[in-house]
Amino acid sequence: MAYTSNKKYRKEISHALDDKFLQTALGNFTSNYPQSRENAFNGKNIEELIHGITDLKRKSVSHINELYSLFKQKATEHGAIIHLASDAEEANSIIEKIASEGNVRSIVKSKSMTSEEIHLNDHLISKGFEVVETDLGEWIIQLRHEGPSHMVMPAIHLSKGQVAETFSDETKQSQPEVIKTLVSVARKELRPRFLKADMGITGANFAIAGTGTIGIVTNEGNARLVTTLPRIHVALIGLEKLIETVDEALKILEVLPKNATGQKITSYITWITGRNECKSSADGKKEYHIVFLDNKRSEIANDKIFSDILNCIRCGACANVCPVYGHIGGHMMGHVYIGPVGHILTYFYHGIDNAAFLADNCINCLACKEVCAAGIDLPSLIKEIQIRINERKGRPVISKTVTALLKNRKMFHRFLKIAKTGQKPFTGNDGFIRHLPLILYKEHSFRTLPVLADEPLRDKWKSIKPVVNNPKLKIGIFAGCLDDFVYPEQVEAAIKLFAANNIESFMPEEQSCCGLPLMMTGDKKNSKIVALRNVMAFKDGGYDAIVTLCASCASFLKGSYPEMEGFNDEEKEQITRFAGKITDFRSFVNKYCSFRSNENVGKTVTYHAPCHLIRGLNLKESAENLITKAGYKFVRSEFENQCCGFGGTYTVKYPEISAAQLEKKLDAAEKTGAEILLTECPGCIMQLRGGADKQKRNISVLHLSEILNCNQNPANVEQKIK
Repeated sequence: MAYTSNKKYRKEISHALDDKFLQTALGNFTSNYPQSRENAFNGKNIEELIHGITDLKRKSVSHINELYSLFKQKATEHGAIIHLASDAEEANSIIEKIASEGNVRSIVKSKSMTSEEIHLNDHLISKGFEVVETDLGEWIIQLRHEGPSHMVMPAIHLSKGQVAETFSDETKQSQPEVIKTLVSVARKELRPRFLKADMGITGANFAIAGTGTIGIVTNEGNARLVTTLPRIHVALIGLEKLIETVDEALKILEVLPKNATGQKITSYITWITGRNECKSSADGKKEYHIVFLDNKRSEIANDKIFSDILNCIRCGACANVCPVYGHIGGHMMGHVYIGPVGHILTYFYHGIDNAAFLADNCINCLACKEVCAAGIDLPSLIKEIQIRINERKGRPVISKTVTALLKNRKMFHRFLKIAKTGQKPFTGNDGFIRHLPLILYKEHSFRTLPVLADEPLRDKWKSIKPVVNNPKLKIGIFAGCLDDFVYPEQVEAAIKLFAANNIESFMPEEQSCCGLPLMMTGDKKNSKIVALRNVMAFKDGGYDAIVTLCASCASFLKGSYPEMEGFNDEEKEQITRFAGKITDFRSFVNKYCSFRSNENVGKTVTYHAPCHLIRGLNLKESAENLITKAGYKFVRSEFENQCCGFGGTYTVKYPEISAAQLEKKLDAAEKTGAEILLTECPGCIMQLRGGADKQKRNISVLHLSEILNCNQNPANVEQKIK
C-alpha cells in the first residue's frame, strides 16, 4: 500500500484502531510475546548470541561479492543453475523465462518475503501462470487479495470468522468457525495443487557459500512439498542471505525461532544441496534454479550508515515489541516489509513515497533495538531515513516550527514566557489546561495539558538553591524544557535531597533544550547546534557530575551527543567529556545519597519505566529498592517497561496512537490498586498525569524525586496525592 497523503494515512490508522478484533489479536500477541521470548531463551546468554550473529552477518555483508562467487561455484558443481538479478523487474523476468521454457502452467510457493518484495505473484499471474501460496497464512491472504501483516505470521490480523468466510467463498461451501476444521479444509484444497504443480518457488533463510547449500526454516511441511514434488524448483534469495559456513547458519538458528515467536525450536529445517531426483523430468533430475536478488543490496552493503540493515534475519521481533505496530498492525505499519525494519527497507526497495509516512510513524521507544536478533540500531536508522526524506521532500510544518524555536535559546524561552500569559483563558485552578484551544481539539482531548509554571526554574533558581557549606560534590543540573518551564518542583525536590547529602547544585543559565525534539523531527543539523551550545554552557563549571531528572534528556545527552559528526577535534573532546559526566537522577541518588525511610508513609506505589532510561541508558535495575527504601509499598504493573505513548513530538503527530498506548498503560497501573504512579521522565509525567486527570483515574502521577525528598515529611506527599 502506498500512502499518498497524511490525511488518508490518518484515516486508515483510525480504522485500524476501531477494529476490535485487530486490537484484541495484536494486544494478546504483543502482551504474551515478551514472556514467551524470555522462556525460550531461558538459560542462554541472549546478548552473547546476538553479538555472535551481528559479527558473522557484518563479516558476510562486507564480503558479499566473494561469497556470491563461491556459492555459484559450489552450487553449480552440484547441478544448480545460478542467476543474479539486479532489480525486481529482472528477477521477475528470469523466473518468468524459466517457467515459460519449462512449459510450466501451475506454480506452488512457500512463504517468501523476497517474492513479496518484487511482487512476483502479480507478475506471474499477469503472464497467465496459476500461482498458489501454500503456507496457511499466505494462502489465506492470497485468497483475500491482501498483503502480509507480519513477516512471520502473515494473517495475524484475521479472525477465525473472517477465515471461515474466506474459505467458504473459495470452496463454495459454508465452513464453520472451527480452527481444526479450517486447517483440514486448507489441507484438502492445497494437496491437489502440490501434485499437479510444474514449478515450486521458495525463498531461503541461508545461502551457504562454502557448500552451495540453501537452508529453509518453516513451521509447516509445505516447503518440503514445494521443493520436492514439482519438476522445477526455483529459490529466490536476497544477496544478504549469503553466509560462509553451516556453523554460522546454526548460530542464527539458535536465535531465529526464539526471537520470532518465542519457540525454542522450529518445526522444519530443510537443507538443499544440488538437484534431487524427479521421475517426471526427462533426465530423471529436478531442474533447480537459484535466483539471487540484488535490488540495491550491493549499494546498501557499501553504505557506512545502513550496511547493518542487511544483518536482518527476518525474525519480525521488532514488530512484536513495537507499541505502534501493537495498535495498528502491519498494513498500517508497512508497505511490503513490516514493522521498524520495514521503515528502512521500504525506503531502499520501494521508494521514498512509500517510506515517507512509515519513517515518520516511529515513537523512538528503542524497543526494536533492544530485541533485534542482529544488533541493528533500528531507531537511529529510521531517523536517518526521515532526515533523507525531509531533504528530498521538504520538512513538515511541525518540524520547521520546532526548529525555529529551539535553535534560538532566547526566542524559545521568550516564547514560553509569552505562552504563560496566553494560556490563562484555558487554565483551571488545578494546574491543568481545562479548555483546549481549537487548534488542539479534538484529537488531543484524550488528556489534559499542564499549565506552564508561574515562574520557570531558571528564574527562581537563585531563591531556591540551598546553601551547602564545604560540599563533597559539585554538580550541574541539566533541567530540560519540561522541568525548567512546567515542572520546576521536580528539580527543587531533587536539589533539597542533594543538599541534605552535602552536594551543591548549579544550573547554568545558558543551557537550553537537549536537542532530542529536533532530532525526532529529522533536523540533525540544528540538533548539533543545540548540542554544542549545551556543552559550552557546562564547560567551565568544574562539575563532578551533570544530573538530569529527564530520562530522555539523559539518554540523548549521554548516548547521542558523542555520535554526532561534523565537530572539530577540540569540540569532540569537550562533547565526550560532557557526555561522560551525564547521569540520571536515580543512578546518582543510588551512588551518592542516603535518606531515612519513613514508616508512616505507607502508600502503595507502582512504576512506569521510561523508554530512554531502561533502553537508552540500559538501566535495567528496578526502581523497587529505592521506592521501598523510602517507605512505600511497591506493586509491579503488567506493562511497566512499555512506552507510555508520549514520544515528544510523536504525540502531536499521531495523537490517536498516543492515546491508545496511554490508555493501555493507565489501565495496567490502575489494576495494581496503587495510589501513586511513579516515573522518572517529565515527558512521561505530562502524558500519564494528563491522561489520569482527563479520565478521572484514581491514581496520582509523580516523579521519583518528589517522594524521596518528602520521605521525612509525609504531609508534603499527601498534598500531591488526590
